[in-house]
Amino acid sequence: MSQTFRDPQSGGSLIVAWQAKARSILIVGGGAVAAGRVFNALEADANVTVVAPKLCPELEYRAQAQQITWRNRTFEDSDLDGSDMVLTAISDGHESRRIADTCKQRRIPVNAADINDLCDFWFMSTHRDHSVQIAVSTNSKAPRLANRIRRQIASSLPRGTGQAVEQIGRLRKRIREADPRPENSKRRMTWLTQLCDYWPIEQLAKLDSDNIDSLLDAYVQDHDPQSVRIHSASESSGMPSPVLRSRTLTPDTPNTGEPNRGRLILVGAGVGDPELLTVRAHRALKEADIVLADKLIPEAVLDIIDCEIYTARKFPGAASEAQDDLYRRGLEELAKGKCV
Repeated sequence: MSQTFRDPQSGGSLIVAWQAKARSILIVGGGAVAAGRVFNALEADANVTVVAPKLCPELEYRAQAQQITWRNRTFEDSDLDGSDMVLTAISDGHESRRIADTCKQRRIPVNAADINDLCDFWFMSTHRDHSVQIAVSTNSKAPRLANRIRRQIASSLPRGTGQAVEQIGRLRKRIREADPRPENSKRRMTWLTQLCDYWPIEQLAKLDSDNIDSLLDAYVQDHDPQSVRIHSASESSGMPSPVLRSRTLTPDTPNTGEPNRGRLILVGAGVGDPELLTVRAHRALKEADIVLADKLIPEAVLDIIDCEIYTARKFPGAASEAQDDLYRRGLEELAKGKCV
């Protein structure tokens, strides 16, 4: 057999996003750790029951608000009846082990706080922004470091990431309603992939109902996602809205007869921090009529640009074609006397 594949690296966890909506989750314990588990379960829309003779202030609040069901006593085996998942957060290690063993006998997944060998699964350090959830696991080896890694990842996300996901979700639903045929699933996926790959995340976050209607029309008419011009509140205030277009200069492009007064300025993005750009680079980006950008340019740099942004249409294995596309667009704009 000539073909080879990478070997699996053992010791990891199977990372999944469990659909807990309307599932019954039992939490044993009433302290701060239990309160954290309760919050995570409620955010997943689970039905939460807490068994504890005493509750911390946060859990008292949630019980009074009827967000949880509180059984005001110590754990009994009958509490497991109907439970889809059990989380223990008590200081009695012997009782935690007994509860965990009982859960395993009844094939109920269980997590026992701070007792790794009893756990069927671990909780991860998570970041939440609308429907975006990012989780970091160290497989229970360094949970404090997992928090630091999670914070660093979250801080690097473009502004509006969660809102962008919400808007793409709305558009995806509209497209499926307009074109529900199973045989067109690949077309739907390809079109949305191009949109998600080429439009800046911050631009996707600004989509409104009219923009989604325009994008839906573009899909129905089989237009390239980059050919759609979006109109936003920034246009009504006199500021040009961002545009992503795919236009090609060909030998048949008519010559307007105007003298070539265009200017081409090369600006390096540096380390990606707009505050570290040179004054000259910052001024060039502000004065440009159009900016030709690579997909790898950081969003923070693109955010200071007020004019049209044309992003290289890079697919894996097609970098040279994308570069040629930038050249063609640049020459076209220079022929019009634009500052590129």
